[in-house]
Amino acid sequence: MTKPAQTIIVKKVKKAAHAHHGGAWKIAYADFVTAMMAFFLLMWLISMTTQEQKEGLAEYFAPGSLSPSTSGSGGMLWGTALDKSGSKPSPPREVATGAARPEDRARRTNSGGTGDREEVNRSAASQQANHSAIASLRQALQSMPEIAELSRNIVIEPTKEGLDVALMDESGRSMFPEGSVQPYPSTRRVLETLAPTLRRLPNRLAVTGHTAAARPGSAAGVDPWSLTTGRALAVREILSGAGFPNDRFVSVVGRADTEPVFPDNPYISPNRRVRITLLSEEPPLPPNLLR
Repeated sequence: MTKPAQTIIVKKVKKAAHAHHGGAWKIAYADFVTAMMAFFLLMWLISMTTQEQKEGLAEYFAPGSLSPSTSGSGGMLWGTALDKSGSKPSPPREVATGAARPEDRARRTNSGGTGDREEVNRSAASQQANHSAIASLRQALQSMPEIAELSRNIVIEPTKEGLDVALMDESGRSMFPEGSVQPYPSTRRVLETLAPTLRRLPNRLAVTGHTAAARPGSAAGVDPWSLTTGRALAVREILSGAGFPNDRFVSVVGRADTEPVFPDNPYISPNRRVRITLLSEEPPLPPNLLR
């Protein structure tokens, strides 16, 4: 007996295309890479700028509409002050009303009641004078494009003594030949360019030489005291030869390696420098106050 013929069934499976996964991750990754590039560019720019350039940028971007008073009246807070000092006791009646007794007024006057205002005025005037001097010195340097490569070697910054103009060595670029008290011709041109501006300013000058510490095990070189004193004297002679009056020099000294800019690393080249300090001096007191 023959078997019945079997029916052959053929199944055809159609493969569907994969679903689209989307490209949002690509956009997020591109944003991340862009942010990282901007971050590293910012870090590079910060490392390339000097302290005075950073201060200038901070002043440029500082909001000018902020009220300097503590009350905030007329400023951005419209009369509301942010005070973290907490509650305060009520002031005495004569202070609150302004009706102080005559003896109190005399005591405040005799004890220097106006001294605080005078001190603030002197400080503001000194800061304004420093800003004007910095602008004048920078303008003098910008007038000589041929010394533009030395811009990183010249640091101008206010200090407690006045205003410092430092001729500072950088890695790969020095202001003086090694072991020599006479500067390079480019350094001499910088000093001769600054001399007329320094002469117009009212400040007296103090010239101070500094050097880096010798690394342990290095060969003995020129005596650091003689070297820094000789460099300070050379700077004074160049300024004097360019017209700066001799009677306006207060001091010309060498500090050797005793005052490094970077105490944690006294061996690096920026510790080798000559500072020209424009001294901030108090104006003479009127004769009636000397009694």
